[in-house]
Amino acid sequence: MNNGDPSLPPPRELYTTLRRITERLATELARPGNTAPEWSEPEWGLARGVAAIHGVSALLASALKWDGPPGWKPFLATQRAHVAARHQRIEELLSQLDTRCRDESVALVALKGAALHGLGLYRPGERPMADVDLLVHPREAKGAEQVLESLGFSEQFANWKHQVFVPAVRPVHAGLGEHAQNYIKIELHQRIAEILPVRITEVTQTVLPSRSHPGLNPYPSNAALLVHLLIHAAGAMAYRSLRLLHLHDLSLVCSRMSASDWNELLALGRDKDGLWWALPPLQLMASYYSTAVPKDVLAALTEHCQWTVQRLTRRQSLTDVSLSYPWIEAFPGIGWCRSLAEVMELIYSRIRPGEETLRLRKVEVETQVPAANSDWGNLSQGRRMLRWLLSRQTRAQTLHAVRTALTAPHA
Repeated sequence: MNNGDPSLPPPRELYTTLRRITERLATELARPGNTAPEWSEPEWGLARGVAAIHGVSALLASALKWDGPPGWKPFLATQRAHVAARHQRIEELLSQLDTRCRDESVALVALKGAALHGLGLYRPGERPMADVDLLVHPREAKGAEQVLESLGFSEQFANWKHQVFVPAVRPVHAGLGEHAQNYIKIELHQRIAEILPVRITEVTQTVLPSRSHPGLNPYPSNAALLVHLLIHAAGAMAYRSLRLLHLHDLSLVCSRMSASDWNELLALGRDKDGLWWALPPLQLMASYYSTAVPKDVLAALTEHCQWTVQRLTRRQSLTDVSLSYPWIEAFPGIGWCRSLAEVMELIYSRIRPGEETLRLRKVEVETQVPAANSDWGNLSQGRRMLRWLLSRQTRAQTLHAVRTALTAPHA
């Protein structure tokens, strides 16, 4: 269904077009070609939406060898300018955090985007950062909260995974892609974990340095950074929210992994349950960035990955596991279940969601523009189930990007 919006293509047609565009842009980012795609004007509009969904507009601005139609390159260049300006704001915030944490003897680990920039894997203006992710040891959490509050941030909400801190003034520009003046939020983690798909899988001890100093700290090793990116990507794959940017992050970190780094990673896989979730995102990334991962590493990780998960994920493309797939699933992540008991638990949790799930649905509607503009977020559980039975519900985030891309000026 297209929610009755005549400006949108029928869902099946939209899906086919999103797939074609997503896979072409993924290929162009990994292995740039010399010839622009032969797309119609509406398809070029959707291409802007796909680039924004996947967080790669700024990267494409410098990676592509062709110009495309009028309006395409200017859009990418504008996005890069917004990302660069926002990066400067985030760098200033990180500097303030580092100074204040040193003064208050609080140790934090700067995660994901901040760490990748710190290693020089990205230049300013290439990689967008929606927020600042920080990891703190539980014994220093109170001190970290006080540091954030002293910088003008207050807790907006918390869930099992992290606390979200926001500034008092929170401007939001709801246009397509990145905007330099959108407010910066901070996610404070006391653990690094994902729900895969009903069990909390945690890698905190791998990511948290055994020795840290007051201020901002790096990951303890390349392998630790890769483990965090992999479990984050695995969680995104399971719930079809992976971005091309995630695969690009993985490819860059893999490119700096030495033999000893890979050995460290594989050694972690010998622990209880191993790195059973690490193979799918690495395998998917390698399907686009073919030389990024040694074949013996993939073979070793295969031994730890449930065969049902392997069977599902080895056939999937980026489109299948991202917002380029436009439909909401009744039982997302069910293919990642490793036992019949997990399957039954997942089904029950979707039919009878707990109080925490219902609370976070309300938070999503209150804090995210796509959810606020869609009726799906406000539906009762009964009406959601009825829609699952009678139709295929489209995803608010996907529709928001598509609608904005098709209605915004192209020049």
